[in-house]
Amino acid sequence: MAHPDDVDFGSAGTVGWLTSHGVDVSYCIVTDGDAGGSDRAISRAEMASMRRKEQTAAAAVVGVDNLIFLGYPDGRLQPTLELRRDISRVIREVTPTVVMGQSPERNLDRIFASHPDHLAAGEATMSAVYPDARNPFAFPELLEAGLEPWTVEEIWLSGHGVPTDAIDITDQFGRKIDALMSHTSQHPDPDGVRERIRQWNGMVALNFELGEGRLAESFRVVRTN
Repeated sequence: MAHPDDVDFGSAGTVGWLTSHGVDVSYCIVTDGDAGGSDRAISRAEMASMRRKEQTAAAAVVGVDNLIFLGYPDGRLQPTLELRRDISRVIREVTPTVVMGQSPERNLDRIFASHPDHLAAGEATMSAVYPDARNPFAFPELLEAGLEPWTVEEIWLSGHGVPTDAIDITDQFGRKIDALMSHTSQHPDPDGVRERIRQWNGMVALNFELGEGRLAESFRVVRTN
């Protein structure tokens, strides 16, 4: 994901469901979110440090303790070869079955999901999943470092305009909100965030016919083999 808190807005309920069923989950956060927040008295270095701590606390709420921070500058992300290489390195190190990423396609119905950093992280992640991480001749320095190619089976894209699948997170919604509230530097109106997320996840559940009162997160699921 591009920023600290992106995974919590889009996927923390799903992550909580996965970890509660014994699935190992790791986070790879591309930037430190140093351009976030509105307090100009806080230096950008302080904000970056604060946001790493907030994301670490949020991850613990949903059962994740392995976090990789790539440290790219917030607000200036591009899907460069360097970023593709760094995400490919993480994939080869973690060897995941599924990668969750952000949509590389702009969603004009949900402009906040289409932050330029999200699009860049989504494109770089898609390229890392296919073809980079599985190709022994892409980024030979990874092979020289002993990182063998790895093929990811599926990528789940959050924020996509045409989702294909939904995860019922009704029983995990409290953990999702607790994870989001760990990002204290980003929420001047915590109650408003809670209500917006409840409405959003309720709408997703209705769109996927999961039933009145249910809550869900949606993804565009892409098989890669």
